[in-house]
Amino acid sequence: MKEKPIKILFQYREAFASDNEPLEAIKGNEVDIMINVEIHYPSLSRRPPYTASPSAIEALESHIDELVKLGVLRKLGHNEEVEVTMPVIITWNNDKSRMVGDFRSLNTYTIP
Repeated sequence: MKEKPIKILFQYREAFASDNEPLEAIKGNEVDIMINVEIHYPSLSRRPPYTASPSAIEALESHIDELVKLGVLRKLGHNEEVEVTMPVIITWNNDKSRMVGDFRSLNTYTIP
């Protein structure tokens, strides 16, 4: 049962991201997201980090380093401030980690 979807994925692999081009597959399919800037972000939008185990912190640092390398994120200077911060958690499946952002508070400002 699993073999058929995997075969299809490999057959059309140019449509999916790869290690060499992890974000290139989505170019040309950008989506504009409208945010209501007239509503001020509540103080809850500046949330402290969730507590995490040492292994989760190590995995998180690895994910962040990869996103910085790809140009998706940039590290802030010590004197830079941001208006909105979103906590993330690390989920595990078969000893592989995945970074998941908690965007519930930001979603309240998204204009459908």
